[in-house]
Amino acid sequence: MLCSASQFKGVDILLTSPWPKHVGNFGNSSGEVDTKKCGSALVSSLATDLKPRYHFAALEKTYYERLPYRNHIVLQENAQHATRFIALANVGNPEKKKYLYAFSIVPMKLMDAAELVKQPPDVTENPYRKSGKEASIGKQISAPEEESICQFFFDLNEKQGRKRSSTGRDNKSSPHPKQPRRPPQPPGPCWFCLASPEVEKHLVVNIGTHCYLALAKGGLCDDHVLILPIGHYQSVVELSAEVVEEVEKYKTTLKRFFRSRGKRCILFERNYKSQHLQLQVIPVPLGHCTTGDIKDAFITQAQEQQIELLEIPELSDIKQIAQPGTAYFYVELDTGEKLFHRIKKNFPLQFGREVLASEGILNIPDKSDWRQCQISKEEEETLALRFRKDFEPFDFTLDD
Repeated sequence: MLCSASQFKGVDILLTSPWPKHVGNFGNSSGEVDTKKCGSALVSSLATDLKPRYHFAALEKTYYERLPYRNHIVLQENAQHATRFIALANVGNPEKKKYLYAFSIVPMKLMDAAELVKQPPDVTENPYRKSGKEASIGKQISAPEEESICQFFFDLNEKQGRKRSSTGRDNKSSPHPKQPRRPPQPPGPCWFCLASPEVEKHLVVNIGTHCYLALAKGGLCDDHVLILPIGHYQSVVELSAEVVEEVEKYKTTLKRFFRSRGKRCILFERNYKSQHLQLQVIPVPLGHCTTGDIKDAFITQAQEQQIELLEIPELSDIKQIAQPGTAYFYVELDTGEKLFHRIKKNFPLQFGREVLASEGILNIPDKSDWRQCQISKEEEETLALRFRKDFEPFDFTLDD
């Protein structure tokens, strides 16, 4: 039966002999195949057009199962199903590499639309796209560009995973929508890029489109969290517009969440001797002190340590004050008041924690250094699970 291009959803299974070119090294490969050089651009184009749910190939004679990839641009195209690429070794190979793959599949025409487009927790970006356009046949994608698509999402629980779909914006008026500016890549291993193997995934408590929340390791309290960009950005000053927008959503939502629990939250950033942006969000029980007390504590301790902490206009943007690459410390109170210090030489790394841990605020001065507050992984997992459950009624990422 023939159908129009607008009606075509894809195929369930695609079998090819050659690998697709640019498939990317995202999975359990033995390492002897360079996925940036092997394969056919024609097969890449075919996979792009057919959107198979499963794509099998075997010409390279090795087993390789790639992480699934999207067939749509998040927030710019209607959600579509993900594709899984699996390469199999030759039968009876002496290395005993996998040459059989058992799986169960329900034909897409029999599946509920919402179930079909549900994204796997480890989904990656489409490896064949470039700047919002399909990669043309024979067109080379450079290594840095291919590496830039490596960020992927982790499922936090089954319920949340079911709802992590696109908003499904219609882009009929623009067949080739403009891609958001991709973040720069870290110079080495990064503990906070979500795609990095160094990330302590058990601490992740919520994932948005551009940012995620994680419990702070060695937190000042059980619900001390971090707002972090999924991609690699060093400071707020360097964030792209769409990331800034989601950071603000998280800030507003966390204020509501903590206020419902009888707490105000204080946020600070130290862009000094840090590789990846970490917005520290620390809740302070309303009965402990006032916002004015917290503000005075920051100013007083700054003066004692000869730190020039200036109050800046409430509606001002940090980008108006600091240029990319500038070292600084920044505090935002729950009233919207902001304090800023431009770091010129040395700066006490624990300054923000020291102020909030002081007797007049949280009264836990022995916790001013995070290294003295570490707990077991099992305890961290328990706290993370509790935070996810408590935060769920406020979670804007679950909205359709």
